[in-house]
Amino acid sequence: MNVSSLFRQHWAALRALLPLTVILGIAYPVFIWLVAQIPGLNDKANGSLIENGGKLLGSSLIGQSFTDADGNPIPQYFQSRPSAAGDGYDPLTTNASNLGPESIVDTPNKPSLLTLVCERSAAVGKTEGVDGTRPFCTGGGVGSVLSVIGPRDSRGNVVHPTRVVSINEPCATTQAPFRDLYEGIRVECAIPGEDYGIGQIVPIRGSAPAEPAVPADAVTASGSGLDPDISLAYADIQVNRVAAARGVSPAQVREVVAAHTDGRFLGFFGEPSVNVLQLNLDLDEKYPGKADVTGG
Repeated sequence: MNVSSLFRQHWAALRALLPLTVILGIAYPVFIWLVAQIPGLNDKANGSLIENGGKLLGSSLIGQSFTDADGNPIPQYFQSRPSAAGDGYDPLTTNASNLGPESIVDTPNKPSLLTLVCERSAAVGKTEGVDGTRPFCTGGGVGSVLSVIGPRDSRGNVVHPTRVVSINEPCATTQAPFRDLYEGIRVECAIPGEDYGIGQIVPIRGSAPAEPAVPADAVTASGSGLDPDISLAYADIQVNRVAAARGVSPAQVREVVAAHTDGRFLGFFGEPSVNVLQLNLDLDEKYPGKADVTGG
């Protein structure tokens, strides 16, 4: 290939590159941006941002915490769903915990999903004045799981236990395990650093009600970690606390909750939900508490 032919090919490629760059790299993005600024579309296109007095308060699409500097729930605010995104609701590290139903055994550096659920349920129950117990949770708020050690049958089940350990209850944190005996064998608390993997892992359901008072979205994070909504059940158990903190009746708070409740998508997809930020902002406007979202 001679120099003249090479030059013609490069010149043809350059002539194609320049108009395509202008059309697809400049004109098309600008056109889409202009369309997105049409009234009715611009709010969603710009991130569904919520402002008050020129101050950006957040987005109706991204959850946020309503806690004090120590992480305790602020009494006059509805609380959001837990988040596993960074330190909580961080759009730059959106993710899930990647823990599933089989995550029931705590490790020294990472609690199991079961224990996280138990801890959160106990904490929410205490905050809201409801029963925070759940199946497979100890009274101390960890997973009620035993390692049963002894001879096994052909199916791998222990037939004659010789030792039983409550593996999520270290001796350093409990005076006595959540139960005394298992099939006649005294239950021990776990010794930190000791491996109980040799035993058969047995979760114990306990006597908690089948339908816990604390709903699932109060104790589990969403897949993105950014969910801005909570269920009607979670909103309902928070009404009395918020009403008392704001000095109004529960009925008045429920009216505001109803105003910020979205029904099922297309009438049958999903469940009704409540946007927490919008709800708290409306409560600050109607029934101001000691602090508010706009003023901290």
